[in-house]
Amino acid sequence: MHHFTYRNDRLFAEEVDLTALADAVGTPFYVYCEATLRRHLRIFADAFADTDTLIAYSVKASSNISVLKVLASEGAGADVVSAGELHRALIAGVAPRKIVFSGVGKTRDELSFALDANIYQFNVESEPELIALDEIAQTKGLRAPIALRINPDVAAGAHENISTGKSEDKFGVPWSRARALYATARAMKGVEIKGVDVHIGSQIDDLAPFEAAFKKIAVLINDLRADGCTIERLDLGGGLGIPYGEGATPPHPQAYAQMIKQVTASLGVQLIFEPGRMIAGNAGALVARVIYIKDGASRRFIILDAGMNDLMRPALYDAYHELWPVVKDNNKASEDYDVVGPICESTDRFAKARTLPRQNTGDLIAIMSAGAYGASQTSQYNTRPLIPEILVSGGRYAIIRKRPTLDEMMDGEAIADWLR
Repeated sequence: MHHFTYRNDRLFAEEVDLTALADAVGTPFYVYCEATLRRHLRIFADAFADTDTLIAYSVKASSNISVLKVLASEGAGADVVSAGELHRALIAGVAPRKIVFSGVGKTRDELSFALDANIYQFNVESEPELIALDEIAQTKGLRAPIALRINPDVAAGAHENISTGKSEDKFGVPWSRARALYATARAMKGVEIKGVDVHIGSQIDDLAPFEAAFKKIAVLINDLRADGCTIERLDLGGGLGIPYGEGATPPHPQAYAQMIKQVTASLGVQLIFEPGRMIAGNAGALVARVIYIKDGASRRFIILDAGMNDLMRPALYDAYHELWPVVKDNNKASEDYDVVGPICESTDRFAKARTLPRQNTGDLIAIMSAGAYGASQTSQYNTRPLIPEILVSGGRYAIIRKRPTLDEMMDGEAIADWLR
């Protein structure tokens, strides 16, 4: 569910008219419904209300500090994958004791920063990282709380570019090395084993791969305890999909929770989750304006003022997003269009042969379900300014990331002395 609705054939985000918003802030822009963010987090939390659970929202999905502030006010923690994301979470008021640090390439500086911040858990992904963390923690007189991220060699069934749990993926410790690496960690003075971590991918629409992976991890936990490890926490990552308007409908969080409770009932661990897309995905839309309608030799094109630098998912994964006219006219005939942007790349395309009501220059289109991995992946490719992010709450709105001027875009650059 989300809070985008038509009223008298005009699209609203909560109580905010998107046509009026486009006139006020210019296009393109991202808009998020605070009510949806809160609702989705509560649905997930309610599914695990009778368990010891930490919900650490995956910051990479939508990282604006206002979004993080909304979720922190609901009690969420944060799953971060860089010092920058950790800094964002702290600025937004996320308690350090609710922050877990994931990612395969944590630098020594990032590990040091996170240790100083006194975060809840490091999800360690390799032996070299474990060694580095141990060394840094010892120099500070600390013991870093860790879980090793285990790669269970389970295919999740999602697009190959967002699968993380197969043996050939770069993520996690190989299944065959797990017990040996835990034994190594037990002997270290700078780390303290707290749990086990697993995350098999993103936009998963079937419980079967989750269950297969989690059952393997449950067996591993019992083996690790037999080896003498104290395992208090089980981080099950994220990955639960959302409906994008095409294909399978992902399981409801209640069904997901029921399966997990059955698998983990005998383990006596705190459960940690890292949902991102499930919380933010359908809370956001990208609103763009039609620049031109172009007739090609065999196709008709809608050219928008938004490009792949503003929403990368279709170019990266052939991702499907529903396209809604911001103003509906039920009397318009439908036509097939390729919906593209102005970027000088053939992959700058949001939809191919999509049937839409006839569009004209100046019309507004909302690219739906763009709240996750939308604004957080934007770039200034082709020297196009980052687009605004807008948060709405009831009838109010706030610009939570402004559109920079061209001069502001150049502020970080300089002409070399010898070229002056």
